[in-house]
Amino acid sequence: MLAILADLMRRVDGLANQRGHLSVPRLHDELDQIRHIARAFRLDAVEGLAGTLESALSLHGLGPIVLSYLDLMRDAIAQDMPVADIVSMIPPAMPSATVRALRA
Repeated sequence: MLAILADLMRRVDGLANQRGHLSVPRLHDELDQIRHIARAFRLDAVEGLAGTLESALSLHGLGPIVLSYLDLMRDAIAQDMPVADIVSMIPPAMPSATVRALRA
């Protein structure tokens, strides 16, 4: 599931980075792919946002609304990503009594 979420995030970020360089039909295709993937993996919020953005594009074309929806999709994807615990790579310091016992 993490790979699917990472792929969706990559796709959304790619669309955001190409804004202004994509035609409306190409953006529709990309959003359709995102929507299908989200539906297959039951990511309802992402699927809904992609569908709504597709509808908005049909009515208004490219505009500032695109980035707002892409931001919302990023947030929805991030909510489904697991939170990783931070593991310290530095071992904890030994108590001085233990160090003295080891030296003896």
